[in-house]
Amino acid sequence: MLFSANLGFLWTDRPLVDAIYAAKAAGFDAVECHWPYKTNPAEVKQVLKDTGLPMLSLNTIRGDLAAGENGLSALTGREQDAQDAIKQAVDYASEIGCQHIHVMAGNASGPDAQNIFIDNLAFACGLAKDNGLRILIEPLNPYDAPGYFLNDISVAQHIIQQLGSETLRLMFDCYHMQILHGDITRLLTNNIDIIGHIQFASVPDRAAPHGGELNYRHLFSVINALGYKAPLGAEYKPANGDTDASLAWLAQARAR
Repeated sequence: MLFSANLGFLWTDRPLVDAIYAAKAAGFDAVECHWPYKTNPAEVKQVLKDTGLPMLSLNTIRGDLAAGENGLSALTGREQDAQDAIKQAVDYASEIGCQHIHVMAGNASGPDAQNIFIDNLAFACGLAKDNGLRILIEPLNPYDAPGYFLNDISVAQHIIQQLGSETLRLMFDCYHMQILHGDITRLLTNNIDIIGHIQFASVPDRAAPHGGELNYRHLFSVINALGYKAPLGAEYKPANGDTDASLAWLAQARAR
């Protein structure tokens, strides 16, 4: 199987460019990030070329962090801000050769929020298609992201079906899905046709995937049997912030 290092959580003690080199040295097949916008995209493009690692995904900005914002695309009255954030992400992703953009919904609820989210996703899909990109949406659990609009896979399914765009896919994070719904094997099987990217971490501590209540040996086998061949995103928080010391799982996964 192939694995991607999520540099939003791994090697956070160093700049993004250095973290990409670290991921290459550790044996990852790809990288992904959260908010790379403070790093010159030309530098990121160069290090991706140097290492041969693809950048799988990045996120739209969260908004006003001091006010507790966690995305903009489902917020009433913030449509222009949301579309500006989408444009920023598309421009950056296009420049570095990133494959996916995770459009963050934000903290909201109700039918108005859903309608605004759908409208902004339609805008995002149009821009993404023109630039050869894909859009991802990701249900988040209420413990890590209290108040987040997209907190149920059925809502994500409905939105993807309603928009009917091949450009829009589901980000399936096993950590969030286990907390939200459980029954991960069936969720993966029943949704594989709309999944654009898969991420993982142990549950409930969101640490490296060699402990907790999920059996990743089993889940990796399920994902492989389903025919999913893209790199799986390691989005976990290393114990004591030491990424290199947390990577025993990677060698074990390679050995199988």
